[in-house]
This record gives sequence, structure tokens and C-alpha cells, in this order.
Amino acid sequence: MNKTDRLLAIVLELQRKNVVRAEDLADTFETSVRTIYRDMQALSEAGVPVVGAPGSGYSLMEGYFLPPVSFSVEEAVTLLIGTDLVEQAFDPTYGARAKASQRKLEALLSEPVRQESARVRSAFRLLDTCENTIQGQVLAYMETLRQAILSHQKVRFRYQKSHPGHDGRRESVRDVAPYGLVLARGSWVLLAHCDLRQDIRNFRLSRMSGLTVLADSFTPPDQFQLASYKPQDDRHLLVRIRVNSTIADKVKESNNFFIETMEEHPVGTLVTLRVRQLEEILSWVLGWGAQVVVIEPQSLRDRIREEAEKMLQHY
Repeated sequence: MNKTDRLLAIVLELQRKNVVRAEDLADTFETSVRTIYRDMQALSEAGVPVVGAPGSGYSLMEGYFLPPVSFSVEEAVTLLIGTDLVEQAFDPTYGARAKASQRKLEALLSEPVRQESARVRSAFRLLDTCENTIQGQVLAYMETLRQAILSHQKVRFRYQKSHPGHDGRRESVRDVAPYGLVLARGSWVLLAHCDLRQDIRNFRLSRMSGLTVLADSFTPPDQFQLASYKPQDDRHLLVRIRVNSTIADKVKESNNFFIETMEEHPVGTLVTLRVRQLEEILSWVLGWGAQVVVIEPQSLRDRIREEAEKMLQHY
């Protein structure tokens, strides 16, 4: 980044935030703090009202605003594809706003940039960005949950989940304090504090039913930050399987959450997974049929044999 581009980017960064330290600007633009000091001096000499407070950082004088800047083709394409994703993957309210934002952005572009960005976008197409069940009920739940998160209102829903040692799925009623929504591997997940478990839990929207907003309000914990939150990893059960090389690519493309490593060997591809319980991958392993062999643990080998015998009885 040359000096002119960096000076413009610094002004935009100051405009976006109230106060910014020289050290943070140096990290952002990958330069030295001394260079940032010189940049601030250059901006002041150019008439930009930069205010420096020792020990705090730099800010712009109140009321100063840099007019909109032009977008490059790459920047315009990035933003327009972003609106396409929001329109497709979010609830109807934000979908409509994404469409409106797209029209406004296109109106700001010069004719050459607009034509070139349209040409570049024609080479991209978003398909199946979310699971099929995102349509309909799940989209409605997204909007309800988003409003509950912003208003700090608890919600109640019925939740279906597989339990080890039980046939089929079990349903429970959950009252939760919703903290945020996460799009993980094509599925929308609610991160919330569960009254039943007295801890933070993840809930797939596709497994919910009967969602209602409660009158009870909650106060989010001060230390909680959705962007930096990492759930405790309790996947302590190691599983190793051997995959026939003819389907190794398909196994990799399945993007299974529990896969840790895949290693090519003369006898096939060795796949290592870590799970909380065998039920989490039992159906996935069975789905590959004879193309997959479980190496360990023995308990999973036994389960596969039991399921295979049950299947044989049907034929």
C-alpha cells in the first residue's frame, strides 16, 4: 500500500471508530508506529482535523466527514456478492435490506465500474449456501430469534436430539437466553444459555419447533463476546477408519465436522476423527458401506456389525 492509499485508509479508519491508537493503526497497515506519526502530521498539514490525545490515541474532530469514495471493480464485486449472500441466507427482513443496499451501491458506481463488476459477477453463482431446511420455518425462526437477541428476551422451543442408548430422537422443552446466531457449515445455529443445562449450548434451528418469545428478559454477561467465543472441546473419543481410495475425494468433500486428519497410504486413506459419542458418526460411517472399514475403537466395530446384521434380517 502506497502512502496516498494509506492516508485515505487511515482517515476512513478514524471515521469508523471514535479513538484509534497509533500502535493499532501500525498493526492494521503493517507499518511502524513512527510512520503512523508521520502520516498523522501529513494529514494535519493537508487540513484533516486530526486530534491526538496522549495515552488514548487519535480521533477526528466532531462533525468532520469524508465524502463517499469510489470503489474499485474488485471492491464493488466483493460488496455485491456479500449482498447476494445475505439475501439468500438471512431472514426476509435482512434479505430485503440486502436487495435495497445492492441497488444503492450500484447507483454509486461509475458506469465503467458498474459494467465491469456486472461482468465479473456473472462468473459467480451462489447455490445451496444454506441447508434446505433454511427455507420456510427456519427463516421465520431466524427473524424471531434475531429480535429476541437484540431485545434481550428469553425464548422457549421444543428441541429434538439423538441420545445414546435410545432409539430414534428425544424431544425436550428448552427455555434459553439467546446470545447470537452462527452460520456453521451451511446450518444456522443458536448460541444460548440454557436454563435446563445451566450452561451455554448450541441449538440447530432446523431441530426446533414451537418457538415463542417469553416475557422474561435477561442481561448478557459482560465477558461474553460472540466473535471470540469458543465452546469447550469435549470430543475425547478417537476414531480411525480406512477408506477405499476410490471414494476418498467424496469423504473429504463431505466436510464432516469430526474429521481431524486424512492420510494417504498404500492400503487406502486413513481418516482420524474425534467425537463425543459413537452415535455422532455411526450413520455417516454406515452410509459408505463396504468402502469403509473401522480400525478403532472396537466398540464402534461392534456397533457396525450389529447394524449390518439388523440390515441383513430385512433382506
